[in-house]
Amino acid sequence: MKEKFRKLVKKKNRIYANLSLLQWDLETKTPIKSRAYLSELVAELSMQEYDLFTSEEFKNLVEELNKEKESLSEIERKEIEISMEEIEKMKKIPSDEYEAYAKLTSINQGIWEEAKAKNDFSIIKDGLEKIFYYSKKFAEYRRKNEKNLYDVLLNDYEKGMDTEKLDIFFSELKKEIVPFLKKIQEKKKTLKEEYKLNVPVDEDIQFKFAKYLSEYVGFDFEKGLIETSEHPFTLNLNKNDVRLTTNNKKNMPFSTVFSIIHESGHGIYEQQTADNLIDTLLGTGGTMGLHESQSRFMENIVARNKAFWKPLYKKSQEFYPFLKDISFEEFSKQINKIEPGLIRVEADELTYSLHIMLRYEIEKMIFANEGNIDELPKIWNQKMKEYLGIEPKNDAEGVMQDVHWYCGLIGYFPSYAIGNAYASQIYNAMKKDFDVEKALENQELNKITDWLGEKIHKYGRLKDTTEIIKEITGEELNPKYYIEYLKEKYSKIYQI
Repeated sequence: MKEKFRKLVKKKNRIYANLSLLQWDLETKTPIKSRAYLSELVAELSMQEYDLFTSEEFKNLVEELNKEKESLSEIERKEIEISMEEIEKMKKIPSDEYEAYAKLTSINQGIWEEAKAKNDFSIIKDGLEKIFYYSKKFAEYRRKNEKNLYDVLLNDYEKGMDTEKLDIFFSELKKEIVPFLKKIQEKKKTLKEEYKLNVPVDEDIQFKFAKYLSEYVGFDFEKGLIETSEHPFTLNLNKNDVRLTTNNKKNMPFSTVFSIIHESGHGIYEQQTADNLIDTLLGTGGTMGLHESQSRFMENIVARNKAFWKPLYKKSQEFYPFLKDISFEEFSKQINKIEPGLIRVEADELTYSLHIMLRYEIEKMIFANEGNIDELPKIWNQKMKEYLGIEPKNDAEGVMQDVHWYCGLIGYFPSYAIGNAYASQIYNAMKKDFDVEKALENQELNKITDWLGEKIHKYGRLKDTTEIIKEITGEELNPKYYIEYLKEKYSKIYQI
């Protein structure tokens, strides 16, 4: 039975690898007129994965192995647990609806890109309406004891998470961050702040610098590569083939910098999963909150740290010559400048989670039938005004800025805020083991990646996120470390 199980798992992983390759091509190189064809191929492969996991053969095999838990290895027991969860999830969704949804999410990517480029929400509105329709319908099929339908999807991305916990979590962030942001805004009135880093830089140069930085923080190019896409993402076939993308913005060169370091955090996680997890169901990162903690850790705690840039600043000037006219002290302030903005991926550390809270509240509203897709741009703009004091001029920089909803990732956004909180908790624990700033100054990034590899990455999906966080920090998710980190750092920068 074990051999048969291994064979089917290997087959499942091969289907996933082929799906990943198609998705990679679809989002990076596919000609516009070929997108529909590739979307059909994605749907077809998705059905193969669905058919395998819902087949009587696989279900019976998993049930039999579950009866023999004591004879299984730790890895096999976890695979059976995950398989049972996936079977339970997939078997409740009719195959024809699953196929239609797979095709929809695939083709919607290209439609979203067109709609965003043309600043025309009407182009993608129907597709988005169908995404939410299917998401709600599938959640209804799968609903058990959840008080809130939306909780079904939240649990998919962060096991054990629900609206009750998230409401408390975001309430705490809102209570602390919003007044602190106002203090900074008041302080800034007495300062003459000018952002000096938005200088045109050739996209090819940005790409070369992105690759340099990715390798510098620990991404292994013998096991990975970088390409460009409309929305940056990380994708893996297995730990030996991890792919990152960046979007080089000519007039915003540091957008590329922080974006690629963010994606490198994801990529390093995947590359550092244990070798014995290859060709199992566990050879990838854990929950999305834990995964985002690794990317946000690299992007903010590492790459916005003054110590990170001290040994790098001269090298940076070779790629970005305009930096020669900016002192290091000024540069350090510039990369940590607090300024409410419209775009999530460009948001500073302090306002970032407010962008996530906005998306969380909108998803929750739609699932509670308190808003509809036609009203979405208006709702979005109102919430931006309420939380950040600014309003989008158009839907491209408003409701269409992120790809997530348009390719079916409903319930994913809260993972970013959870990831921020986890990252600060992890940082607090890491500092007890070694001097993180000294390691950054000495260009010993391996101390950081080795620590993360040993404490988090090597486990893949073998251990649950709550177990990993508790082992590292002694407690479960606690936003106080995130709040303390932000207040301590920015009180010092803005002398509050």
